[in-house]
Amino acid sequence: MFEKVQNFIVMGKSGSGKQPRVDVLIRRFGLKQLSTGDIFRHYLGLFNVLNVEGELSVFFDPTKDDFIADAEIKDRLNITAHENAEAIVLGLKAKYYVNQGRFVPDRITNALFESAFQALEFKGAVLDGFPRTVEQAQFLVDLANRKGVKLDAIVLVENEDELIIGRTLGRRICKSCGELYHMEFRPPPNPGECVSPNPVCDVVQRSDDNIESLKKRLEEFRTKTRPAIEYLKQAGIPFYSVPGNLPDYSPARVEASVCEILGLASTSPSV
Repeated sequence: MFEKVQNFIVMGKSGSGKQPRVDVLIRRFGLKQLSTGDIFRHYLGLFNVLNVEGELSVFFDPTKDDFIADAEIKDRLNITAHENAEAIVLGLKAKYYVNQGRFVPDRITNALFESAFQALEFKGAVLDGFPRTVEQAQFLVDLANRKGVKLDAIVLVENEDELIIGRTLGRRICKSCGELYHMEFRPPPNPGECVSPNPVCDVVQRSDDNIESLKKRLEEFRTKTRPAIEYLKQAGIPFYSVPGNLPDYSPARVEASVCEILGLASTSPSV
């Protein structure tokens, strides 16, 4: 059934355990992870390199509730001939909303996603964090149809809110290299220190890993992402639900649970 895989979509609540399942699909099918978080960091980084001073509101036309023309933005930034001009403009648009603490509109998120997906020629990806809304789901289905590529399956990682909150509060991340830890399941070898030899790798708790932020993200999944999943299912994309919480956790058991749901032979040793 999955002999010529092009793209998987992995979805689930924040903290549900998506990454280990993404890793299984990457190993099994030779795919690359296309994460919304990584996409935003990439495009914001391209823009930040310019060290633009002043308010970004000068690039926004409030009378149209939209940005000024891309050509004018490039001209003002003096990047018309820059090889990454289009990407830099996208980074500017994303940062405009981030700086104001506002959600980035779907039209900007969609443009960022399409640009990053295009770099993979719209194939060979595990989509992580996209789509999150019905509008994004509609955009993705239309994009796949226009480019003539498959969305092979949705893999939903299911987990209970209470378990997610308990596990996420113990999560830690290296500020420098992004290595993930957990104070119960995978603590850093030394408190506050990453395994990386880099002396500036400090392990910390993410600022948004708190009860208030977690409950907000869980509610957003219910109100925005659940309807997006239903739209994708109605569009005919095969749907699979995998458990995010295993009684006896190990990488081998994670792989076995994913392979069982997808009807694949597990490559892990017997568990």
